[in-house]
Amino acid sequence: MADVQYDTLPAGPVIKGKLSRDDIIMRMSMVIIAIYLIVTMVFPLAAMLSKSFSTYMFDLSAYELQVSDKEGNFSGEIVTPAQLNAELGVLSDNDLIAGSDSRLGLTQFFPDFSFRSPVMYQIRNTSETGRFLVGSELQTGTAWVELDSNTFRRVQLRPEKSTGLGNFISYFSTPALFNSIKNSVVIAVISTIITVTLAFWFAYALNRSCMRFKGLFRLVAMAPILVPSLLPGIALVYLFGNQGMIKELLFGASIYGPIGIVIGSVFFTFPHAFIIISTALAISDARLYEAAASLRSTPWRTFWTVTIPGARYGLISAAFVVFNLVITDFGLPKVIGGQFNVLAVDIYKQVIGQQNFEMGAVVSVVLVVPAILAFAIDRMVQSKQVALLSARSVPYQPNPNPKADRIFLIYCCCVAFFIMGMLAVCQFAALIKFWPYDLSLSLKNYDFNRMDGGGWGSYFNSIKLALLTAVIGTCVVFFGAYLVEKSNGFKTGRAIFQMFAMLPMAIPGMVLGLAYIFFFNNPSNPLNAIYGTMAILVICTVTHFYTVSHLTAVTALKQMDREFESVSSSLKQPTLKLFGRVTVPVCLPAILDISIYLFVNAMTTVSAVVFLYSPSTTLASIAVLNMDDAGDIAPAAAMGMMIFYTNAAARIIHLLVSRGVLARTQRWRTR
Repeated sequence: MADVQYDTLPAGPVIKGKLSRDDIIMRMSMVIIAIYLIVTMVFPLAAMLSKSFSTYMFDLSAYELQVSDKEGNFSGEIVTPAQLNAELGVLSDNDLIAGSDSRLGLTQFFPDFSFRSPVMYQIRNTSETGRFLVGSELQTGTAWVELDSNTFRRVQLRPEKSTGLGNFISYFSTPALFNSIKNSVVIAVISTIITVTLAFWFAYALNRSCMRFKGLFRLVAMAPILVPSLLPGIALVYLFGNQGMIKELLFGASIYGPIGIVIGSVFFTFPHAFIIISTALAISDARLYEAAASLRSTPWRTFWTVTIPGARYGLISAAFVVFNLVITDFGLPKVIGGQFNVLAVDIYKQVIGQQNFEMGAVVSVVLVVPAILAFAIDRMVQSKQVALLSARSVPYQPNPNPKADRIFLIYCCCVAFFIMGMLAVCQFAALIKFWPYDLSLSLKNYDFNRMDGGGWGSYFNSIKLALLTAVIGTCVVFFGAYLVEKSNGFKTGRAIFQMFAMLPMAIPGMVLGLAYIFFFNNPSNPLNAIYGTMAILVICTVTHFYTVSHLTAVTALKQMDREFESVSSSLKQPTLKLFGRVTVPVCLPAILDISIYLFVNAMTTVSAVVFLYSPSTTLASIAVLNMDDAGDIAPAAAMGMMIFYTNAAARIIHLLVSRGVLARTQRWRTR
């Protein structure tokens, strides 16, 4: 019998396994959370982008005017506002570019206009689509409308909408606005260099020396995370302002501007850089240093050939994080920036100050570009990172060096003094009666109900927002990360979900808040009902801080072997039962970290919610901004310190709860 050539037999059809009930539930759940991210992130950004290309312009040639003689007879020449403007030069081409709600009065084209004049005026549209207002009454059609002088002064033209690059052309042709790009980039670069340098040596001292009080210094380094970015601006005003305690140290320079923004930016971004760099320095192989010592390398050469290359990815990542935080921050430059314009403040001025939402959208698009570039480069660099520790690695243990340890201790004390000094100044400002004339202590600055910022109700609204964000956000984020990490198959869907989950990190909070106005404040949107409520603040905050929480959850879930799912399936146990009884208890440390992260950020956020609050949902961080605008700087400092103490208390409660809960749920780790 001839041998059968089995390798030449045609391959059979690929048989796909039937989806189980659990697989269907997990995929549907992933789709639901993806839809949430699309509705709360993609759609608002699309609405904002569309708004930036919506150009509104006054067409002065679309109307005709005629003025009577003193007897009321219309025998004169018929003119258009465009002809009058050409003669008088009242408005430039840029002046004709308007917002969607802008109005243009016609009396400015008549230098001798008087509302008591006996002359009459006629006005009409030159086309059936034209329109103008007489008071609040809209006039359409081409029929003449006759008005006396008193009524004519109430005539207002409406801008015509078109789609194009007009807003962008107007923005880049306005020197003051265009200059904000340069200011923002320069400030971000300078702040990044200073912050990363200070944070590196601080982290190096805590990881590579045997100095004392390391735990205390770590706590101090994390303190700026607990306060809104406006607070360092207030501290700098008290230190170096026009009546500052030590304003002489600036040698005549003003703190209101780039100097103040840089110092404040270093303060509030320092802990972010420190965490990243400290993590990078903690992962080191002692064998590399032993090899350098055996080759008789000097400490300085070892530093540049071993330490820096090993920490380069952490340094690069820290630099881009700090750059992103500074260029997108709104609170600090609003308080201490003075006349030094930056992009984030320009958005606020365009939207709140001038009600020009279209130009605010343009500035937002401009601000998104460097933020996305920084985020993209950071992700690209991280993707090239290789493991520094292997199974044979030996953890690095620093050796005592009295001289170096003493220098590092002095350096850390200086940094800690800078951080605690800023907080101490704010607390001092919150307790004195009237700076600098009455320095006696009082609690009157804590009587927020007498201030114009929103009262104690704002503070309790912030706690409510923080609790809701922590609870709802943690549930949504962790379950979404679980679906991405533990679902079977569905690679395309998981990849798309992961992309949506990473998007919020690249979007500045102020841009997201403005996008929410365009999307949720649209009367035709069925979700319009949540606009101005606590719900939209919670949704915006969860979405804004989604990415970091998602990455934390994914990191924890990656540590769990997929054998758990296999064993559960073989025992015919529902996946959700495994999720509740095994996954959640095992990942509880990460879940608690996500909850406190969301709580703290919800208490301190300003930019993401500054456009979205209503009189009934004012927040503590917004109250700080409003009080500072109203000149109540001491009460603003008091409210800022209340946020700090609340976050500090939340951290302590989180620590105590974590110890109690983890002692029961994580006992298996010690066996």
